[in-house]
Amino acid sequence: MFELSFIWAGIIAFSVLTYVILDGFDLGIGILFPFAKSERDKATMMNSIAPIWDGNETWLVMGGGGLFAVFPLAYAVIMPALYMPIILMLLALIFRGVAFEYRWRTVRWKPVWDVAFFGGSFVAAFMQGIALGALVQGIKVVDRAYAGGWWDWLSMFSILTGFAVVIGYALLGATWIILKTEGNLQRQMQGYAWWLGVGTLGFIGVVSILTPFQDAIYFQRWFSLPGSILSVLIPGAVLATAWALFSGLSAGKDAQPFLAALGLFVLCFAGIGISFYPNIVPPNLTIAAAAAPDESLWFALVGTLVLVPMILTYTAYTYWVFRGKIDPEEGYH
Repeated sequence: MFELSFIWAGIIAFSVLTYVILDGFDLGIGILFPFAKSERDKATMMNSIAPIWDGNETWLVMGGGGLFAVFPLAYAVIMPALYMPIILMLLALIFRGVAFEYRWRTVRWKPVWDVAFFGGSFVAAFMQGIALGALVQGIKVVDRAYAGGWWDWLSMFSILTGFAVVIGYALLGATWIILKTEGNLQRQMQGYAWWLGVGTLGFIGVVSILTPFQDAIYFQRWFSLPGSILSVLIPGAVLATAWALFSGLSAGKDAQPFLAALGLFVLCFAGIGISFYPNIVPPNLTIAAAAAPDESLWFALVGTLVLVPMILTYTAYTYWVFRGKIDPEEGYH
């Protein structure tokens, strides 16, 4: 049967994944910002994302707006459950964006904006990880409404996933700098990427081990057929991607470490999707139950089929125009 709600679930998932892999590396640059050894290196790091950072957040708007439009019940449950981490994430993104623009226009206050750039990036990444962990734990729903407490989102597991996302984004940022720069800054980030890669894989392992114990349905999906096949395939793909990351770093490759780091995020996202399906809000709010009427889904789909190719086209064009290495003597400032 042709099910519109599942098509829309795929579109929302694609938007969220695209946001994570595109905005993840520029948040990662903010997380790594205090470790730059000179003002020149800081300027180079910021210039590497200056033409693209705000466009990356288009996908966050699309994911959140799409959830509100086509899965209103899921939106109505998720927002009160995750109100605090979402608000903190948005405030952090605002501070980060303001710092990005203002630090070029002041000398006296530049250290303040540097802290705001780092703090906004760190808090935004951490809150995204917190929200992810809270979703994986499950949200209590009674009579189609959120029935949990104000602090349900805060737990040891969600804090763990918060730090996992911070380290993962820092890995993306380091490998992006490797791709876009040369010389001392590139070598510095190659060294960081080794440790960040080890840390990311460690967090992936711990979170993967703990996730099946967050709800019995996760355990069943991963350790009974056909899910048990994926329990072998997904970790195998993660190991192969990790090999690509570290071999690329050892060989001094520019693009391979970044692409491998992106691959780790894609595989983790696929694992989360396998755990959730067919729910949109675990443990028991399904995609079909949370969807708007078919008439609304059709109406929104028509516009989306026009807009998404346009967004993909201008995004690809922007990355193509600003391809290549960054000249430290030129840029945003």
